Amino acid sequence: MSSHHIVREKQEPALLVLGMGDFNHEQLGQLLEWSPTVIATTQTVGLLLSLNIKIDWLISKSTVEDMQADIKTFIVKEELPSVAALNFLITGGYSSVNIISEDFNPVDYSTFIAKINIVVFCRQKKIYAIHSGYSKWKTQGEQIEIISEADILGFKGLKRINTSTFETLDDGFFNLQFKEEKLFIAESL
Repeated sequence: MSSHHIVREKQEPALLVLGMGDFNHEQLGQLLEWSPTVIATTQTVGLLLSLNIKIDWLISKSTVEDMQADIKTFIVKEELPSVAALNFLITGGYSSVNIISEDFNPVDYSTFIAKINIVVFCRQKKIYAIHSGYSKWKTQGEQIEIISEADILGFKGLKRINTSTFETLDDGFFNLQFKEEKLFIAESL
């Protein structure tokens, strides 16, 4: 007996590829498993096409010649490609996006975290926003890094390594309490 899932458009996170760096191609395949909307930049479009990845949208500062007919181009003037793509996804009704990038600045994403769920894969880390009171099960010895400026009010199941890095004490749930509405944390891939 097989299991069939119907995936509705915009149900799965979109995929925004800002830079591949040393991103694992197997992990890329996992992100593409449910055929998300794929958005590339002029810097990443060539690599994605060479990997036979279907691109839905290209974000560019100008019209791109010799582009495949089935790729729609989204022209941006002043905005960063990430800002333009996130605004586009929010306006288009997407609830979440996976982003592959070679660098991460929480300030670039902080205005969007109340409007769309963002997961950034950057330099062998998975970065995402959490609410105060966040709890997650992890194995002993795993590290959690706080990426945003944060006023930590309390934590359980963790020991502090330095001002921004914590390590899980045992297999089980950890919990973080902080003053901010949301902040970004990172875990190793």
